[in-house]
Amino acid sequence: MDLSRHNYQISMRWTGNRGEGTTGYRSYGREHIISAAGLPDIAGTADPTFHGDAQRWNPEQLLLAALSQCHMLSYLHMAVKHSLVVTSYADHASGTLKLNYDGSGQFTEVTLRPAVGLQDESQRELADALHAQANKVCFIARSVNFTVHHEPVIPSSGK
Repeated sequence: MDLSRHNYQISMRWTGNRGEGTTGYRSYGREHIISAAGLPDIAGTADPTFHGDAQRWNPEQLLLAALSQCHMLSYLHMAVKHSLVVTSYADHASGTLKLNYDGSGQFTEVTLRPAVGLQDESQRELADALHAQANKVCFIARSVNFTVHHEPVIPSSGK
C-alpha cells in the first residue's frame, strides 16, 4: 500500500437550468450540488456579484475554508509536536480576488486570523511562531500560487 498518494473524489451537478439552458448570461442559474460518498451535500453557487445565490456557498468561500481548515489541522499537529497545549482555536479568514479585463481572475492573497487559546499563556511566543511551521506543511497552502498570511490574535476571554 502506497501511503504517499491519496486520491479524493467528489461529484458536482449543475441544478441551475431554468428551462432555457445557457441561451443567455442571465438565463441560467449558478446553483449546483457538490457531493461525496457518505457526506452531506454542499449547496453551491457563484458569488452574488456573478448572479449567484447568497444563501449558498461559492467556490471562493470554499477555497478560503479549505485553507483555514488545513492550517488549523496542521497547526494542531505542530502544537502536539512542540508540547503546546491548545485549548481552543477559531479563525476569521479573508481573501482578495482580483478580476482581470479578460474576464479571468485569481486570488492574490489570503489572510488567516487564528485565535489560539492556550493552557499556558507563557507559551504565546511559541504558539505564534508555530503558524509559520504549520503553513509549510499545510497541503492546501502548499498548493496555491498566492501568499497565505497569518495574523494571530489572542482570543478574548469568555470564548
